[in-house]
Amino acid sequence: MGASGDTAGGLGEGSSGPSRPDLLAGATFVVLGLAFAIGGSRYDVGSALKMGSGYVPLGLGGLLAVLGLVIVVASFRGVDPTVAHADRGPVPWKRMGLLLASVLFFGFAVRGLGLGPTLFVTTFIAALAGDGTTVRRALVIAIGLTALCLGIFVGLLQLRLPILGEWTGG
Repeated sequence: MGASGDTAGGLGEGSSGPSRPDLLAGATFVVLGLAFAIGGSRYDVGSALKMGSGYVPLGLGGLLAVLGLVIVVASFRGVDPTVAHADRGPVPWKRMGLLLASVLFFGFAVRGLGLGPTLFVTTFIAALAGDGTTVRRALVIAIGLTALCLGIFVGLLQLRLPILGEWTGG
């Protein structure tokens, strides 16, 4: 037991229940993890040496579900008062919009533009979401990450996506 005034178990200022944001986040992770694990199990899973198309979704979905359970259990420790009363500032809508736009752009454009241009634009847009990132810095990040990803995925792993798509004359 702790000394007088200690917040044993992380409970703060008379908190009697779980931390609601942590509980909801953990439950969301569990639901999404189970959905991906169940979806992945419907494909050929294979083995560690010869992975099927369901191997990675099943593994990552299971890992996400376990992480969610850990967060749910931890939420019952309550809210740390230093976190509960922290000034979080305004919601960064612009950053969230840029990240969402970059992911959607990749999904819609990778077949038509090809992997190279799509990676470049995606990483450029995502880099602009960084706090205080300039256009010049975003360009450097986009060039570097595009080269790295093309080297790894096309050169080493031999991913079967064209570097230039049909929209770019590839």
